[in-house]
Amino acid sequence: MKFRALALLFAGLLSTPALAAKKEDAGVEVKVQVVDLKGEPIPTSVVRHPSESDRHRVNSEDGTWKATALYMPDGTELRFTPGMDLQLEVSAPGYKTQQVVYQVRKSRNLLQVALEVIEITEENIEEPIITFKQDKAREATE
Repeated sequence: MKFRALALLFAGLLSTPALAAKKEDAGVEVKVQVVDLKGEPIPTSVVRHPSESDRHRVNSEDGTWKATALYMPDGTELRFTPGMDLQLEVSAPGYKTQQVVYQVRKSRNLLQVALEVIEITEENIEEPIITFKQDKAREATE
């Protein structure tokens, strides 16, 4: 009799609604893949939220980053929930930065972002002459 009561109690603790509530508290996983226009992953790219100061590096092998939540500078946690609009800023050295808005779904959240290469057309870039306060012009010697 005690064994049955203990088994029922244990089964009640592991019921589906209890597990679903814990899974929902963690947030929904969102995966971002950063590629170039040819579809190749960019290993040096980073992903961040516009309100966030930290940049999140992507996996250098496949160019992906995934998370279920972000931590804001004020200490709050931004959990990804279905239906929310997630703003992200994706950048990489030598590529144009993109700001994207993604609506989070219940499952299979894969966002592929293609970055465009920055083309510099001018080859002769003149460096500015910087003078310091202590620099003085030389006097002409005869």
